[in-house]
Amino acid sequence: MSIGLFKQVLQSGSRTPNRISQWFKWLSPGLLVKRWLLLSATGVLLASLGIAIWIKLTPIFYLIQLIQDLFELLTRAIPSYISGPLVLLFGMILIFLGQTRTVGSITQALMPQGDEELVDVLLSHRKLHRGPKIVAIGGGTGLSTLLRGLKKYSANITAIVTVADDGGSSGRLRRENGVLPPGDIRNCLAALADEEKLLTELFQYRFRAGNGLLGHSFGNLFLTAMSDITGDLEQAIAASSKVLAVRGEVLPATLCDVNLWAELADGRRIEGESSITQAGGNISKIGCTPANPPALPKALQAIREADFIIIGPGSLYTSVIPNLLVPEIASEIAGRQVPRIYVCNMMTQPGETQGYTVADHIRAIDSACGQPLFTAVLAQRKVPSAKALIRYAQEKSHPVFLDREAVAQLGRRIVLANVMEEDPETGYVRHNPHQLARVLLRWYSRAQAV
Repeated sequence: MSIGLFKQVLQSGSRTPNRISQWFKWLSPGLLVKRWLLLSATGVLLASLGIAIWIKLTPIFYLIQLIQDLFELLTRAIPSYISGPLVLLFGMILIFLGQTRTVGSITQALMPQGDEELVDVLLSHRKLHRGPKIVAIGGGTGLSTLLRGLKKYSANITAIVTVADDGGSSGRLRRENGVLPPGDIRNCLAALADEEKLLTELFQYRFRAGNGLLGHSFGNLFLTAMSDITGDLEQAIAASSKVLAVRGEVLPATLCDVNLWAELADGRRIEGESSITQAGGNISKIGCTPANPPALPKALQAIREADFIIIGPGSLYTSVIPNLLVPEIASEIAGRQVPRIYVCNMMTQPGETQGYTVADHIRAIDSACGQPLFTAVLAQRKVPSAKALIRYAQEKSHPVFLDREAVAQLGRRIVLANVMEEDPETGYVRHNPHQLARVLLRWYSRAQAV
């Protein structure tokens, strides 16, 4: 029977050559497994000793005597230099089988899909939860793109999101239901979710028919319903994060009903976030009503505890700056002595930043906040392809020029990197989430060491 079992182990090992290496991963540092195995083994020894003392060792003595007689018989029949290694090998096989089957049973129960080894998931979990506490501030597609990359490096992420949107599905829900606009929050929740691809498709799904449903996204309706059930948007996001297994936290900058306004260079005053870009003028000043909205306390706490603060990317005046118009948030960021960086947009945006350089972006943020909030700026090194440049030129958009001297005069360090990806079909360029996150975390590590 033992020979058959031995063959079965060998065959199993040949089918899964990495099984042993996977098993030894359970002994990796930081997994908190070795100490509990040792504690369990100590407990077994102490329990056995307690039983032996309790029954005055009599049955234990006879059992030991019987085992000793069996071993003497075995060594007489087979020399000890043969029987010893055989018994040792058989014991090791039993231990290996027991541990492997135990871990396999746990893995099958917790991960029926079997796509990953449980130990790999646990190692990744431990690594992510030891990652730096990152606060990312912005909105729109830019912030969700950043979060999609950052979640591979840390689970301690807090996204602070603008609630000034008044267009599209979010605007309709805001006007008809009196809720804060959920659009940017929806994008961030989907980006931080474990099952990102499926949830993104679900949350971004827009109804194509139905009286009252036409044009609405499922994610916006979901968050609106959760807000009604839980009482406010903050509780709705917290509950949704648990349901969606979100890696990190998403917080609105304020729970106040904020409306943006902008004064243009030609003297016009534009009300409403969606109207500012459509106005097509040069923005000279931006603000919000009410003028000093109170910050969400949890957002302030996240900034106080952050190891790393990232501002942007995203539409400068309608996604990034609206968060910083909450005075408490701007003051809290300015007061932190941790690495703080602004991720500048790669292309200018008609109606907001036409003709802007990197320094112009920095000046706009400093002007809106009344003080400098970050010490470094990340800019794209290479320009897009000729096809993309032509595509953007038709929309009166151009690459954001890096004016090094002006940026240096503003007291900011420049981080140059190639973090652009280009859609070959449409010609649009975006930040590559994984390259962007990798560059930011590398800069953070260097900034910490200084």
